[in-house]
Amino acid sequence: MISMTGYAYREKSKQDLSLSVEIKGYNSRYLEIYVNLPPWLSTLEMKVREQLASCCGRGKVEVFIRVRVNNAPVNINVNTNAARAYLDAINKLSAELNLGEGANLHTLLKMEGVLEIEKSRDDERYWQEIQPLLCEACEAFGLEREREGRHTCENILANLQKIESSVKAVAAFAPAIESSIKENIKSRFAELLGNQIDENRILAETASLLVKHTISEEISRLTSHLAEFRAESEKNHRAANCPQPGKKLDFLCQEINREINTIGSKAVIIEVSGEVVQMKESLENIREQLRNVE
Repeated sequence: MISMTGYAYREKSKQDLSLSVEIKGYNSRYLEIYVNLPPWLSTLEMKVREQLASCCGRGKVEVFIRVRVNNAPVNINVNTNAARAYLDAINKLSAELNLGEGANLHTLLKMEGVLEIEKSRDDERYWQEIQPLLCEACEAFGLEREREGRHTCENILANLQKIESSVKAVAAFAPAIESSIKENIKSRFAELLGNQIDENRILAETASLLVKHTISEEISRLTSHLAEFRAESEKNHRAANCPQPGKKLDFLCQEINREINTIGSKAVIIEVSGEVVQMKESLENIREQLRNVE
């Protein structure tokens, strides 16, 4: 079982380059990937997304990639047209205000756009540096989610065991349910007919009520769902035919809840009602934990 929450951070430094990769995972119904790159490396976003999508089934995943370049090659170009336009405007303003001063080189160099600075950057070269660090961070992120998933699985299985115990207890009450129905019918007949009780009529009425209140089918289906849920929970990886096991577990929870509700609606003795309450409480705890499962 894998959790959707996790965290990983990796960094490395070279003589001319410093890199860091930070990954954060949160709960989400679908896979949502948010990539934060320096603007000048935006062309690498799709590669980063593909890398994260290969290791995450669903959840909100944020990745922050920070790059600092030292002593990068720089090209400086002079925009002569911009400089000339600034010079003409400054000289014109100086003449109109009788300032007696025109523009000088120092003034022009401060004007925006006169000097155009271009840092030489090779995206592929940076990707070759980022990719290994990103892979390392993804691996650490996966291990963290597996560790968190194991704790979640332990909690889920503990609650599942409570439900299984309650199911066994409810099944053991089946004879008591039948006895309770017979006693209720006898009491009603005795109130109406006194000692003139027709045993065959009682048996017929009992059979009719047992059809309505028997829970054997519900117990059978519930036991099957619980067994399937346990088998799915104990898997510690995303199977190829089930890339999002959390969704399957959530579906099984719906089926389990349906059977528990049916048993509760048919309960005719207080002991069964008590077990139903305990099962619903344990199931709610499981569903709460499943919100964190991929």
